[in-house]
Amino acid sequence: MSSETFKVRIAPQGAIFDCAADQPLLLAGLAAGVALPWSCRNGTCRTCLSRVTQGRVEHRIPWPGLSAEEKAAGFILPCVAEPRSDVALTFEA
Repeated sequence: MSSETFKVRIAPQGAIFDCAADQPLLLAGLAAGVALPWSCRNGTCRTCLSRVTQGRVEHRIPWPGLSAEEKAAGFILPCVAEPRSDVALTFEA
């Protein structure tokens, strides 16, 4: 796997942390001490639902618990999403 690392920025709290290309965004954030919403960590509960506002990610599973419309609007599940570039996310409660 790639040893490449990307910067992840979380809005609105402004947290920034590093995430390896083969690591889920959620796990990297939690390891960095960032308080992020989560529950199942396998792409089904949608607790960690967020929107990519900058950058590119790839989901570890073929069809995470998102509708086609949500995916098209930039929503992701960070528990099963890995960075493919520097990324900015927003969590919309």
